[in-house]
Formats: sequence, structure tokens, C-alpha cells
Amino acid sequence: MKGTPHMTFSIGIVGAGQFSGQFATLFQAHPGVSAVYVTDLLPERAGQLASAQGLTGTFPSYQAMLESEDVDAVAIFTQRWTHGPLVLQGLNAGKHVYSAVPMAISTEEIAAIIDAVKATGLTYMMGETSEYNPATVHARNQIAEGAFGRLFYAEGDYVHDMDLGFYEAYQYSGGENWKATASYPPLLYPTHAVGGVLGAWKTHAVSVSAVGVVDDRGDGVFDKEVSQFGNDFSNATALFEVAGGGSFRTNEFRRVGYPSHIRESRFRFFGTEASMEQLATVALWQDKQGVKDISELLEPKPTMAPDDPSLQHIAPELRAAFTSGSAPVHDRARLPREFDNLHNGHEGSHHFLVDDFVTAVNTRTLPSVNAWVAARYTLPGIIAHESARQGGVRLEIPDFGDAPL
Repeated sequence: MKGTPHMTFSIGIVGAGQFSGQFATLFQAHPGVSAVYVTDLLPERAGQLASAQGLTGTFPSYQAMLESEDVDAVAIFTQRWTHGPLVLQGLNAGKHVYSAVPMAISTEEIAAIIDAVKATGLTYMMGETSEYNPATVHARNQIAEGAFGRLFYAEGDYVHDMDLGFYEAYQYSGGENWKATASYPPLLYPTHAVGGVLGAWKTHAVSVSAVGVVDDRGDGVFDKEVSQFGNDFSNATALFEVAGGGSFRTNEFRRVGYPSHIRESRFRFFGTEASMEQLATVALWQDKQGVKDISELLEPKPTMAPDDPSLQHIAPELRAAFTSGSAPVHDRARLPREFDNLHNGHEGSHHFLVDDFVTAVNTRTLPSVNAWVAARYTLPGIIAHESARQGGVRLEIPDFGDAPL
């Protein structure tokens, strides 16, 4: 995956929804990016984003963007079940690809992306925010130092209630038929939980048993008759076995009495010498002698106010994910100074994800969440959903191995 380094490239944003505008700002500010374009199925949304942020221009379609020699890379911020095919189109058109999560929704799509990355030598990165969740960063550092002893168990939660902004988000992006897509299976959006665990613990899942909870709200969301995914699970729990011995458990909850706007992803790690646990407002480091409160170390400081005018189109319950700054555990020294006063998001991860991708493209090196890592963050959830559909039967999880050096 080595090539001739170059200093800047142009990028096309695909999907001008609620999320992409935040990233358009960062790509535009990064000194490694020369131009930022945008396209959307609704051209007026692309036009509004380009106008509001002074982007380089718009394209009438994704295909037009891929055919243009003015665009070197694409960043995909479309509906979560559409990523696989769009990524493949981008790679096959000779573009580097940044993709929002998840990587894809089937084993076949994931295998095809890995094959395309191998064949083209292009950069692919999945923008998994939990890679830079402060709890994951701290656990990763502590594991590297051997502070846990032998790690044998971990937990990752993505607990985001539908009432806290998700109804509005699906209505915004789904149109009249939004209920059919709002039923998206929780375990097919696994990367915030799985990635937060495996982003610290350098192993991979080899088998899973999962249990789904059938929804009973009765409002047409998570209704098998309405769902384009045939899904009626609103909550699910998966227990994974990992290579090398040990296990981790993830929760994907969409109906839950919990303040998702305070912290939607939470992690716990248990080793033979120490453990670490994170809740909504507190985080603890524990060993055989006692307990240390590490909440401040993991607490991002806001970089913009939740009532900032640029966030007015986003449901109030979702705004915290777009405003959180960096935590003390984050190493900002590697970031471009242009980011210092720009908004961040998802517990301080956005700045690092954009810089990871830009650096990988410009230096022709593998990004942190490359195709092989993305597969290990995504595929366990796909297999877990199948396990839950089969009543919890334990299933093996295929593995595509480590990225080639």
C-alpha cells in the first residue's frame, strides 16, 4: 500500500445530511485538502451546504462526481445501509474513500470492499468515532503499558434511545417512508460498541451468541410488517468470544431509560491486575488496592455551544454529539493547528478521524480504521444479528486477517 506521497488532494462529500456538514468544515480547514465538493440526492441540500460553508462546488449526482477528474477522494455520509455499494463504486472509479459507519451490512459487501482495496491500492477508512472515544484511548494506552495484566473481558454499550433525536433524524433522511428505515436492526450498527472495545484490545471476535428484544411500542417502528429489514428488535445484547481467550459483551439499545445526550457510548475493561469502568457521568480505574476516579481525564470540554446557529437543524437531544471538544487524554499535538478552534464531536473524535484519513491519503499509509480493522468492527454485529434471529445460537465469525504491510 505504498505509493508516491503528495501533499494535498480534493474530496467530494456524498450526502448533505445532518452529519456531513460538520466534516465538510474540517476537511475544508485541513491543510492537506485542496478542495471540497458535495452531492446529494436532493440537490437543494447540496447547494445549501456548499453555499453555507463556501465549498468548492456541487455535483448533480454521485456518478458525476466519480467521473470528474477534479475529485481525488469521496467521503460517504449517506443512510447507514447504503455504504457498501457506494464505497465499491468509489474505489472502482479510482477514488480514495472515507465512509461513515457501518462499513456495510453483509459479509459479502465487506469481502468485496477488502478485495477492491487490495486490487486498487487506494485508501479506505471507516470513520469509527469510538476509535478516539476517551475511554478507548485511555484503555489502549493502559493496555500498551501492561497495566491491566492479562485482559480477559470487556464491555461496550451504544445506548441511544429513539426518542432522543433519532425519530427526527430518520424523518429528515427517510422521507415519507421513514418508518421502514427507522427499524434498522440495532446489531447492524455495531461499530460504536465493538470498535470501542477492539480499538483498545488488539484482538478480534471469533464467535457470538446474541439475544434480541422484540419491540412493543406499537408505533410502526420496529414492526416487521413495515420494516424494510424485516426487523422487530429494538434492543439487543451480544456476547463475543475473542481470539487468544476471553470475551466481550456489547449492548445496542434503542428503547432505554438512559440520558443518551450525556454519553451514548460506554466501556468497561477487566484484567487480572486492574479494571476500568465508565458510566454516564463517572469513570473509575480499579486495582486490588483501591479505586481512582478518572472522570476528568476522560471528559471532553465543549468547543461550541449547543444553541450555536449552525446546529439549529439538528434535534436538541443530538447536539451534544456535535459539540464535544477534546478530553485531557487526547493527544492534540499531531493535529493541524487549523483545528484548534473548530467544533469537534462524538467525545472529541472528529478532528482525529479527519486527520487520520487526510494523512493516510497524502502519505499513502494505512489509516487507523482501514478496511481490515473496519471488517473486525462491523462483521461481528452482522453475525450477531443473525444469531439473535436464530434465537441466540452461537455462530462463528469469519475473519479477513490483519492489513497487509
